[in-house]
Amino acid sequence: MLPSQPLLHAVVFAVAVLRALASDPFIAAVYEHAVILPDVTDKPVSPDDALALMNKNMDVLEGAVKEAAQQGAHIIVTPEDGIYGWRFTREAIYPYLEDIPDPTVNWIPCIDPTRFGPAPVQERLSCMARNNSIYVVANIGDKKPCNSSDPSCPSDGRYQYNTDVVFDPEGKLVARYHKYNLFMFESQFNYPKEPEAITFETPFGKFGIFTCFDILFREPAVVLVSELQVDTVLFPTAWMNVLPFLTAVEFHSAWAMGMGVNFLAANTHRTSMSMTGSGIYAPDRARTYYYNMKTEEGHLLIAELDSHPRLSPASPPAVNWSSYASSVDRFSPNDHDFRGLVFHDWFTFTELTKSEGNFTVCQNDLCCHLSYKMAGKQEDEVYVLGAFDGLHVVEGQYYLQICTLLKCKSTDLKTCGQPVETAQTKFEMFSLSGTFGTNYVFPEVLYSGVQLAPGEFEVLSDRRLMSKTRPTKPVVTVTLFGRWYEKD
Repeated sequence: MLPSQPLLHAVVFAVAVLRALASDPFIAAVYEHAVILPDVTDKPVSPDDALALMNKNMDVLEGAVKEAAQQGAHIIVTPEDGIYGWRFTREAIYPYLEDIPDPTVNWIPCIDPTRFGPAPVQERLSCMARNNSIYVVANIGDKKPCNSSDPSCPSDGRYQYNTDVVFDPEGKLVARYHKYNLFMFESQFNYPKEPEAITFETPFGKFGIFTCFDILFREPAVVLVSELQVDTVLFPTAWMNVLPFLTAVEFHSAWAMGMGVNFLAANTHRTSMSMTGSGIYAPDRARTYYYNMKTEEGHLLIAELDSHPRLSPASPPAVNWSSYASSVDRFSPNDHDFRGLVFHDWFTFTELTKSEGNFTVCQNDLCCHLSYKMAGKQEDEVYVLGAFDGLHVVEGQYYLQICTLLKCKSTDLKTCGQPVETAQTKFEMFSLSGTFGTNYVFPEVLYSGVQLAPGEFEVLSDRRLMSKTRPTKPVVTVTLFGRWYEKD
């Protein structure tokens, strides 16, 4: 039975509306900042000296805000630790902190700076937003007094939080987020008693925000995307790159694709600590990104994004990540599997001894399947297929399932899993899949020189990661990075 004419018109209209909402674009900006650091000291400096250091950094950030606004950006994200750095004890950071109120107080610091006590940093950030008619996202420190009646109150009588703030184009404070998953070196801060899931509405979609190490945990990252259905995630970070899977640009672009959201990642820039890698990512590909280990300058990125990426016809459907791998027989059983260490995790590897073939490698409940053809195998380059299924326990504890095709550092198999940035071998094709127990799987393709492959690979409906270009550029790693939040 054919639908009635009014019903057909209604369906066509609804589809047209959804497509219009999805494609309604906005301009996003992120700034990778080479932070001016304070002198190392265990003793607190004066409030005036602390503000002088922060103003030096905010001078740079204000220049980036103005330039982004002049180029039509609606929002700009700046990095974690971007205003005062990270060389602090708990006592030494105190002069840099301000009391940041709950945004429900309806406050514009640029107009009423002393309403909640001295707040020169919030005032200046608010004025940056107001004077340039742009959302400004920054990372600063919050302080909250507590007393002995609170059993978790620190001995110095205050909580100190690593905090993101967002000011709207009028300069109003519209979001405040206290980082929940502190990294191992953040002893100067407390974590909030409960994880916060912070969202706010904009004319270009629903936004959520969290900080750096938070991305590897269910709360708040998965809650914001899967439960609260944000369209765009704001991500101030101070990310230290760890090859082969956790360089900023590859993991953040993969996370955006795996979660189906826009992702605005602003990193600090300090090559001595392997800190670089910022980007503006959509679910289908990286719109723009920056990775530079050669110079010490900051960098502004600007790109257009769809306001509601889930409504886009290009948005991938939710599919079981193991649907293909669980349906195929094991490729070429291997008698020569070996163990290799990748960022403190013991992988099971098998060497790709031929220029083309089909291989399977398994560890615990995870089996990884690879079909490939090299475009001329380089004799001095060795590639392996690897699998890891287990608990990572170094800088935090979290369960991983990883399938990877990666280049070894040398022809010595003992180097497989060590950091590698360059390669010469190109592939005519590759297809990677795995029997994942989680649907939180992030696809990564990293080319020589830590270059992404936007638009040059795809994830099929049966969840095989496939190459699209023939041949590829030289490959460093092809990875399906599974994060099994459910087992934590």
